Amino acid sequence: MKLVLAIVNNDDSAAVSATLTNEGFFITKLSTTGGFLQAGNTTLLIGAENSDIERIKQIIKEHSFTRNKNVPTNASFGKGFGLSDTNAKTSVKGATVFVLNVESFEKL
Repeated sequence: MKLVLAIVNNDDSAAVSATLTNEGFFITKLSTTGGFLQAGNTTLLIGAENSDIERIKQIIKEHSFTRNKNVPTNASFGKGFGLSDTNAKTSVKGATVFVLNVESFEKL
């Protein structure tokens, strides 16, 4: 038994959740905020059999997209530059996935 923790961009979370649910996976959705961009994410908790892990990761990959985001920098603070001078573009993945071993599982 495994626990999949998938941190999914909010823009992709509805499609990922719907597809996982339609394929019979049980998910728990948590509203979370990332530390780097301070942007909203959805963290999905998915309990699964070992044989289902690759399919779950495939679904997440198919419905999560990489985006370019503007990130504020502190390189020019206090120097009188415009707002566009204090931003840097960075590529942000659509999802980060962790797969953890589950020692015990019970529905109570």
